[in-house]
Amino acid sequence: MKRVLSLLILLTFLASPLYSYKILYAEQFYKLFHTHFYQYPEDLNENIWYLEQALKSDFVNPQNALARIENPDEWEKYRYLFYMHVNLKLLEQFRLLGSKYDKRVAYFYNYPWKHQNLDSLRYAESYYQAALYYWEQALYWSEKASGLPYYLEEIQNWHDEHYRIRTGDLDYKKFISMDLDRLRKVRADFEAMDESTY
Repeated sequence: MKRVLSLLILLTFLASPLYSYKILYAEQFYKLFHTHFYQYPEDLNENIWYLEQALKSDFVNPQNALARIENPDEWEKYRYLFYMHVNLKLLEQFRLLGSKYDKRVAYFYNYPWKHQNLDSLRYAESYYQAALYYWEQALYWSEKASGLPYYLEEIQNWHDEHYRIRTGDLDYKKFISMDLDRLRKVRADFEAMDESTY
């Protein structure tokens, strides 16, 4: 009898749906973004997917936002800062992904793998270019947020990023341009390699 009862309980558990909910809103996707101790490419790609979904999704009701919203202007500022912040996070993820494929120095003993290194540099360059795109988007949303004077305490770090962008203290274009310049020099070094340099 105990076995039958145990079996019925097990079948009931397996047949009943587990608690879950569908992720629909930008804030829900944003909350899935997380930083790993070791930044492997698959982890970065996972974060990129979550953040891109956040940019495509609708916002939750202002009552459930990540900050306290009391009027339509605060709601507008919140959305602009959200878009700016998510674009900055995407920029960081693409730059990290590019660094995984970037060869910072073309050592002479890498000649046997010259073509693989050139392919790797091509990947790195495409990721750095994607990071530049998201920087331009972050600038756009920061500019839109500038016209609204409201301050939302719960998202202070977004306001800090906005302030640093507006004052020029945060300029990712400069860093990414340095990455691309270095990459082009390393590519030229690899292309100049031949059997006599090995």
